[in-house]
Amino acid sequence: MKRAACLNNRNWRPFPILFLLLVYLTAASGAVAQQRSLAPEKRAEIEKAISSFMSANSVPGIGAAVVLDGEPVWSAGFGMADLENSSPATPSTLFRLGSISKPITAVAILQLNERGKLDLDTPVQKYCPAFPQKDSPITTRELLGHLGGIRHYNLDGKGDIPEDSARHFASMEESLQIFAGDPLVAKPGTKFAYSTYGYTLLGCVLEGAASQKYVDYVRENIFKPAGMAQTQADDFFAVIPHRSRWYHKDKAGLVRNAGVLDSSYKIPGGGLISSADDMAQFEAAILADKLLQRPTRDLMWTSEKTADGKMTGYGLGWGLVEKFGLHIFAHTGGQQGTSTAFAVVPERRAGVVVLANMDNVDSGSLADEILKIVLDLKD
Repeated sequence: MKRAACLNNRNWRPFPILFLLLVYLTAASGAVAQQRSLAPEKRAEIEKAISSFMSANSVPGIGAAVVLDGEPVWSAGFGMADLENSSPATPSTLFRLGSISKPITAVAILQLNERGKLDLDTPVQKYCPAFPQKDSPITTRELLGHLGGIRHYNLDGKGDIPEDSARHFASMEESLQIFAGDPLVAKPGTKFAYSTYGYTLLGCVLEGAASQKYVDYVRENIFKPAGMAQTQADDFFAVIPHRSRWYHKDKAGLVRNAGVLDSSYKIPGGGLISSADDMAQFEAAILADKLLQRPTRDLMWTSEKTADGKMTGYGLGWGLVEKFGLHIFAHTGGQQGTSTAFAVVPERRAGVVVLANMDNVDSGSLADEILKIVLDLKD
C-alpha cells in the first residue's frame, strides 16, 4: 500500500462533541430501510462503535453494511462524504475500494476458468503476450495468490507512478510498462510477495481470455448479476455522482484533502469504487453461489502453498483468517484517501463491509468489532 500524500488545501479539525453529534445525525439520515433482521440493540452497538472509531481517528465519512442469513440486512452512512460542501455520507456513497478490488478480480478470473476460457496453470503470455518472458514461467494461479514474483510498489517510489499523479493509462498494456521490465523478486511459486502490479497483469490476462476490456467484463459478469449498480472504475477525470472526496490526516492532526490519484494503472488490484450497499450485494452473491460454483468458491478460499509446502494464509484473491473460532475470508485496502475492509463468514452466512474516506486508519479493526457485535462473538 502506498503512503498517502497530502495537498495544502483546506484544513479541518474535528471537535469531539460536535463531531460525535454530526456522526449520529448523519447516520440517522443515511440508514437504509434494510433493518428487518438486525436487532435494534445491535444496530445501536454498531453505531456506537463506528462513531467512536471516527472520533478517535478523525475520519470524515464511513459507509458500512451487514449481511445476515445470506442477505444484506443493514447499511448506513456516517459523517461526511464531502467536508467542503457538507455532503453527508450515505449507504450509496462511492468510496475507493483500494485492494478489496482484488477479490472482485479473482472472482472474474475464476469465472473464466469455469467457462473453459482460461487455464490457471498456463503461462500468462498465452493471454497477455504484451508481458515479456521471464527466467521462469508465471501462471495465473500464482498471480492470484501473490506467488508470481511480480514486485509491489518500491519503498523509495523509484520506478513507480508518483503519489500525486493524474497521469491516465489508456490500457492494461500501457500499465504493464511500469513494472514489466523489472526482475522478479522471487522465482514464481517459491515466495508469497504481495503485489498490486501482479493484479494489473491479471487484468491483461483477463482481457486476453475474455476478448473484452476488464471494465466491461466485470460490469456484465460481476456487477450486474450481483446487483452492484454503482460499482465502477475510479476514473479521476469523470464526473461520477455520489463519489466521496478523499482525506488524509497530517502529522499535526489536521484533516486535509488527500493527494491526487489516477488509479487507471491498477484498476484490477486497487482501482475500483463502490458503496457499502453494493459491496454487501457482492458478499450476498458470493454466499449464494451466484457468481461462482461452490467447488470454485472453495478453491478460491483454500490457502495457497509455496513450492516447499508452506501455507501462505492467502487463497486466490482473498485473505484467510481463523478468528473467533470461525473461518473468515476477507480483505483490506488502503490508498490515498481511503481505508477499507470487508469479510465473509460462510458458516454463519454473514458478512460486513467498512469503507472510510480517510487513509492510514485501521478499518479492519472496525470490521472485526462489527462482526463481533452482529454474531455475538468473543475474543
